[in-house]
Amino acid sequence: MAYEPRKFKKILIANRGEIACRIIWTCKEMGIKTVAVHSDVDRDSLHVRFADEAACIGPAPSAQSYLNIPAIISTAEIFNVDAIHPGYGFLAESPYFAEICDACNIKFIGPSASLIRLMGDKIEARRVMHEAGLPVVPGSPDAVTSEEEGLKLAREIGYPLMVKASAGGGGRGMRIVRNENELGKALETASTEAAAAFNNGSVYIERYVEQPRHIEIQVLADEYGDCIHLGERECSIQRRHQKLMEEAPSTVLTPELRQKMGEAAVAACKKLGYASAGTVEFLLDAQNNFYFMEMNTRIQVEHPVTEMVTLADVVRNQIRIAEGEPLGYTQDDVLIVGHAIECRINAENPETFAPSPGTITAFNLPGGPGVRVDTFVYSGYRVSPFYDSLIAKVIVHARTRELAIARMRRALDAMVIEGIKTTIPLHVKIMDDPKFRRGEIDTNFMEYFLTKNSRKAEIAVGG
Repeated sequence: MAYEPRKFKKILIANRGEIACRIIWTCKEMGIKTVAVHSDVDRDSLHVRFADEAACIGPAPSAQSYLNIPAIISTAEIFNVDAIHPGYGFLAESPYFAEICDACNIKFIGPSASLIRLMGDKIEARRVMHEAGLPVVPGSPDAVTSEEEGLKLAREIGYPLMVKASAGGGGRGMRIVRNENELGKALETASTEAAAAFNNGSVYIERYVEQPRHIEIQVLADEYGDCIHLGERECSIQRRHQKLMEEAPSTVLTPELRQKMGEAAVAACKKLGYASAGTVEFLLDAQNNFYFMEMNTRIQVEHPVTEMVTLADVVRNQIRIAEGEPLGYTQDDVLIVGHAIECRINAENPETFAPSPGTITAFNLPGGPGVRVDTFVYSGYRVSPFYDSLIAKVIVHARTRELAIARMRRALDAMVIEGIKTTIPLHVKIMDDPKFRRGEIDTNFMEYFLTKNSRKAEIAVGG
């Protein structure tokens, strides 16, 4: 296939917050003009300040602004943009939005609408990835429509089980079932939750892998059939299926296992005809067996740790691929150097995880060797209650994991955010935890960690 360049001169960023700023930085380096869209409460956000042009697209509620497709497309046409970058969240995995962009002759920076739709349906994604040769967790081949059907399948699969929504993500529509007495209620509540969150109540069941690690492989694929991976990210530290921090590489993957998982992810992408940046997510059990979980057809919050250990700019590659350029390098060109850790700084009470909106009265970013901070806030900025509580990401890179932990600990100590509560104290405690420092983590780590620290607090009060 011949290379047909379509150089972008102007990109609209259909998002907000730190990821909108992150995309702007790369566009500036590439000489591409940017258009920011914002709700009325986000007019003072840094992504609005640093974009070349900006437009208000509606009031604070997401449905009336960042999910308002007519307003976004109208803005794109008024400002005569060549492409739209959706970031993550909001419309990033909306096949309908990708189709509208295509119909309006605006390039959607991401894969095709058909692949977004396919990977957005977890039941279909499991089936397709199994056909592509990836191992999947044993489970129901289709949506479970009744308790009787669920009980029959559960006897074949075995307990414990996980009931999961076929659409969406973020831990919504998921329930662990340890015996048949719990199954009916789990199916009902998961379906209700999924219908409310994703307008799709379909659920399926699969075997629950006890104490797994959550490992994801970053892939890059162009329109000409070439695909590579950029190694793995360890995303096991989660609370209620929401990631709190990530690192790269994983402490448990050997070079052989990394190659095996990476090659499996690449082979699947090639078979699908995938073209863009994407992430293939796996569960890794205690015996180092890995199982396909889902594929994210967008950039992810945790992409900076991959960038730090590979020196790859994932956003630049997304844009280059969307412009029709070939990757220009092979798997042999990918080198993983050192260790990177990312802590998500949320505007939340670090003990109760309740949101903490309000005005930031003091703000200081850490610096020094190997420290990067992605943020959109500043002293005097008012954190809105309308959106996700993520306000910054602290990313560090060092020669070894031990030094990366020490560097993160130092960076967190130097980071000052006053006027609201944040999760900085929680991350400091995690950095100091002996089990974390030894790399002994899995998706149940936070349950252990919070229980341990709760007992310490009880003892201190009792004393």
